[in-house]
Amino acid sequence: MIEISLEPLLTTIQNEFKTDWNGLHGIHHWNRVLGHGIRIAKKRNADLDVVTLFALLHDSCRWSDGYDSRHGERGAEFAYGLNGKLFCLDDSQLDDLCFAIRHHPGGEISTNPTIQTCWDADRLDLGRVGTRPSAQFLSDIASRMIDDAYKLSRKIY
Repeated sequence: MIEISLEPLLTTIQNEFKTDWNGLHGIHHWNRVLGHGIRIAKKRNADLDVVTLFALLHDSCRWSDGYDSRHGERGAEFAYGLNGKLFCLDDSQLDDLCFAIRHHPGGEISTNPTIQTCWDADRLDLGRVGTRPSAQFLSDIASRMIDDAYKLSRKIY
C-alpha cells in the first residue's frame, strides 16, 4: 500500500470541485464507489491503491452533475498532477489510474483487473440516478453485487 495523505488530498479535491460536494457526483458517491471497489479488488486481486484513488478522483473535475463529456479527461490530468505530491504511484499504477479515470464515462470494459474494478465500482452506484447497473458492462464478480448495490444507492436518493 502506498501512503496517501488523505486529508490534504480531500481538501485539494474539494478546492477543485465545481459542483455540489454532497450531490450526485460528490463525496457520498465516491465513498460508495470506494466501498464497492475494495470488495471487488480483494476478490480480484486488483491494485487497491489505484482503486482507492480512482474512487476519490474519477468525478473530481466535473463542471456539472449533468452531461460533462470531458470530466474524465480533466480528472485524469488532475490525478497525474497530484502524483508525487499527495500520493506516489509508480508509472504502471499511474497509467492504470489515469486510463480508468479518463475512460470511465464511456461504458467500456477492460481485461485489466484493476481498471475493470474501478469501472465496476462506479457503475454499481448508478442507482443514485435511477439506473439499474447492467451486467453487460460489469465483471462477473460485480454482477453478483448488482441487487445489493442498487438497493444501497436507491436508499440514498
